[in-house]
Amino acid sequence: MTVDSEALQRQLAGLGISSARLESRGLHPFAEAGRLEVVQTDDDGREHQLTPEAAAAWRHLHRAAEEDGVILFIASAFRGIERQIQIIQRKLDAGQSLEAILAVNAPPGYSEHHSGRAVDIGTPDDPLLEASFADTPAFAWLVRRAGEFGFVLSYPEGNQSGYRCEPWHWCYHTPG
Repeated sequence: MTVDSEALQRQLAGLGISSARLESRGLHPFAEAGRLEVVQTDDDGREHQLTPEAAAAWRHLHRAAEEDGVILFIASAFRGIERQIQIIQRKLDAGQSLEAILAVNAPPGYSEHHSGRAVDIGTPDDPLLEASFADTPAFAWLVRRAGEFGFVLSYPEGNQSGYRCEPWHWCYHTPG
C-alpha cells in the first residue's frame, strides 16, 4: 500500500516529528505491505502477519531453531502506520519525551514493521523486548543462523539509525 506523503507529514507534524529530525537520523520510509498472511496466532487470539515471502522464511527459521532446541516466537510483526501513530501518541500522552520515544520506536511511516518483513522475537525464558535478550541462547542461535533464512539484525549496538540496540528485532531481506 502506498502512503499519502502529505497526509503522513501532517500526522508526523501532529506528533511533533519534524522532517529535519527524520533527515538528521537518515531514516527511510517504508510503505505498508499489501499482501500479508498469518504466521502465528497467540493464545489470546492476536495474529502476527508477514508478507508471504517473509512468512515462508520465518517458518523455515522457526523450524530450524526448534530442531536445534531453541524456542522462538513472534512478539510483534506487521504493524500499520495508524498503529504506529497510536503507539507514539499513547507514550506522549503518558508524559514520555519525544526524544525518548524515538530512541525505541520508529516514527510512523518509517518502521520496518510496516513492510511486513520485520519481527520482534521472544523466547519463553526471557522478558519481551528487553536488552537481556542479547544474553539468551536464542539470540546466540539467531546470530549464528538467522542469515541462512534471510533475516538480519536491524538495530545492533551503535546502529546508524539512532535506535537503542534491539537484539530482538530482525528483518527479512530477500537473499541475493
